[in-house]
Amino acid sequence: MKIIMEAPQAGEEEQIILRCHEVPPELLIMLQKLKNKDIRFNATLDGETHRLYPASIFYVEAVDNKSFLYCHEAVYESRQKLYELEEDLLSFDFLRISKSFIVNLREIKSLAPAFSGRLEATLENGEKLIISRQYVSALKKKLGM
Repeated sequence: MKIIMEAPQAGEEEQIILRCHEVPPELLIMLQKLKNKDIRFNATLDGETHRLYPASIFYVEAVDNKSFLYCHEAVYESRQKLYELEEDLLSFDFLRISKSFIVNLREIKSLAPAFSGRLEATLENGEKLIISRQYVSALKKKLGM
């Protein structure tokens, strides 16, 4: 595959043109990320609505029918259900790791075995999350392990 990059002329819009016989799924994911680079999620903190970039989210947790987004600076509440957030975050390297958690794969610092075939993920902020047995294979596949 040959890659050609050209700067647009003054006043021209930036564009990406693909010429290929088949588009690999990995390429589609990369293109989706480029297209969605400005996507933000609405979440509340102390009665104020904040707009969060996916990269600022360490993980999402569902507790008592509420979704919480754990970020670098604070914990925000989202009105979206966990499954809705999961769908929206799929193209941003997030993965469901249990019934109640979705994790940002870029924030995983290390993985260690836990009881009964589960894994323990240590995040960049020091927090530890347990990856349920049923999600371990999907995580390993996504991380290329």
